Amino acid sequence: MSEHREDINRLAQEFEGCQKILLALGDENRQHLMLEMMRMEHCGGVRVGTITERTHLSRPAVSHHIQILKDAGILKMRREGTKNYYYFDADTEAMNRLLQMLGHAKRIMEQLPDRSGENL
Repeated sequence: MSEHREDINRLAQEFEGCQKILLALGDENRQHLMLEMMRMEHCGGVRVGTITERTHLSRPAVSHHIQILKDAGILKMRREGTKNYYYFDADTEAMNRLLQMLGHAKRIMEQLPDRSGENL
């Protein structure tokens, strides 16, 4: 049981390290914004104005949500002159940490005994 306790403590640390990305992904407005960006199929990036046109959000709200997604490591920005283009980065450290944490959680759950009470 000590082994499981160590695994669960490590998982808790990993989960804590993923809180920013989980909070960013958990917001319905940010999910809508990301879906619209994906549907635009502009791999090179999208400007705030274009996102605003495709969502029910105001320009300041889009900028706010983009900043949260950037801080969480989901979006990156490329500047061309005075124009900023936002895009998904497929090799983000935050996404890799999230995937690692979820894989670890799955392994722990698969190893734990049945605790539903039916087989106790």
